[in-house]
Amino acid sequence: MARILIVEDEKSIRNVLKNILINEDKSHQVLEADDGEMGIQQLKENSFDLVLCDIKMPKKDGIEVLDFIMNNYGDIPTIMISGHGDIDTAVACIRKGAYDYIAKPPDLNRLVTTIRQALDRKILLQENRRLRKKVDSKFAMIGKSKSLEIVRNMIKKVAPTDARVLITGPNGSGKEIVANQLHQLSARSKQSFIEVNCAAIPSELIESELFGHIKGSFTSAIKDRKGKFELADGGTLFLDEIGDMSISAQAKVLRALQENRITPVGSGKSISVDVRIIAATNKNIKKEINSGRFREDLYHRLSVILIEVPPLNLRRQDIPDLINHFLETLTERGFGQKKFSKEAIKHLESANWSGNIRELRNVVERLHILGSDPVQLDEASKYS
Repeated sequence: MARILIVEDEKSIRNVLKNILINEDKSHQVLEADDGEMGIQQLKENSFDLVLCDIKMPKKDGIEVLDFIMNNYGDIPTIMISGHGDIDTAVACIRKGAYDYIAKPPDLNRLVTTIRQALDRKILLQENRRLRKKVDSKFAMIGKSKSLEIVRNMIKKVAPTDARVLITGPNGSGKEIVANQLHQLSARSKQSFIEVNCAAIPSELIESELFGHIKGSFTSAIKDRKGKFELADGGTLFLDEIGDMSISAQAKVLRALQENRITPVGSGKSISVDVRIIAATNKNIKKEINSGRFREDLYHRLSVILIEVPPLNLRRQDIPDLINHFLETLTERGFGQKKFSKEAIKHLESANWSGNIRELRNVVERLHILGSDPVQLDEASKYS
């Protein structure tokens, strides 16, 4: 069902348009306005999915209505209709943001097609906005602590550059979120953000994973495959848990960073790549270097900028905000609404979070499922 507004001073034309809309879909809710001023009032009082608007009207004309829509409700597709149409007027309406312009008497097939397309576009925009909100929520940095503010300020300074960044911090502290923020606030944000978990890939496959391979280069290479470096070309490559990468793979990554070129496994031809590298680790890289498990020259290539993500135990004042954020996320996922008592929140603030934010999120979800509403202190003590 869509709610549609017809702004037209001729009643007979309003009736024709209304009949077309109802015949197209009987669930449509159609409201009417007989001049531009009433149309603007309807827009202020109701939400609409589509507007059909005449141009020549008393009090306020259609151009004024269109300007009002674009300035206040820019996502409502607006179809302009006029018996006084010419090319200049049509172009002016489209430039102002109208979805389309149709001359009177309207071609019914074209009008119906345009209405369908406009409503489909509105649904697509809403879905994109919902998905964008979901993504933004997933990678939001929640909290107001001083230590988190330091990280935020560093991201704002570094993100617009192409400087390589090494993010350090314990497991579950939010290193992936920092990497994603660096990408989203960069000039590469419209390009790919490719993540590689270096700890999850066997050492014998890491080279193929990063640089790709050609068909027949090894037993299971049944076709050519692009590596992560090539897939991230123009965008950002996030090497997570790089401290777990083998020494041999480190040497090849170092060479790729030095030359901005890669060579797929089994190929004699190198490929030029333009990739921003962000790396992360939960290990003490200086100790790894001293023990011979990490190349010092690679460390210096990666750590142009160092960002240290604090453990949750050092930013306890953020815990109430994090709890509320996780509860909102669970509600959006269909788990229903639930609150935590002040005593339960206080207990979670004082708990030892060795698993950091990831552990807190799991505990909040567990309490949301198993606890009462609001969640009480004894429940928080039992399940955390």
